[in-house]
Amino acid sequence: MKNAKDTFYVTLRDRLATVNPERTFVLRGAVRPGIMVVENEMVSAELPADVFLLRWTDLQVDSLQAMPVATMRCEIQYFTDGKSDNAGMDRGRALTKMDTELLKMLTPQSAAKMNYRTTPPSALQSSIFWGDAVFESVAVNAERVERLARVDVTSYEEPGE
Repeated sequence: MKNAKDTFYVTLRDRLATVNPERTFVLRGAVRPGIMVVENEMVSAELPADVFLLRWTDLQVDSLQAMPVATMRCEIQYFTDGKSDNAGMDRGRALTKMDTELLKMLTPQSAAKMNYRTTPPSALQSSIFWGDAVFESVAVNAERVERLARVDVTSYEEPGE
């Protein structure tokens, strides 16, 4: 499952760099594309705004197949305060822009599964694929607008994984 999770993240990260190369943030002094897997980062008191935050939640495994099939739910949270030079009055437009970017990042809905624990990364024998994103309603939290989208990611568990 780790290879599928890593592949999904790297696929979205690379697609974001194409969709909007300006969506970046600084973490521990390094400029990164504006997407992060929360479970892979150090605990922080505040999550960054204008960044796609991935969290893995549900897991189902069908082990009755020749190769077990794992389906994991990825929750993608993002929020914005808008731009300070606009006094945050553009926060709705900023959230809509992130909605559009996420939809573009999720298309096409598959990727070759990779092992990122090797250098260079090595291709595995199968792919990962995912369904349509299910978007929650916009939430307003003080000056911030936020959204949560859920995506179910499926992959075959290859021997040795």
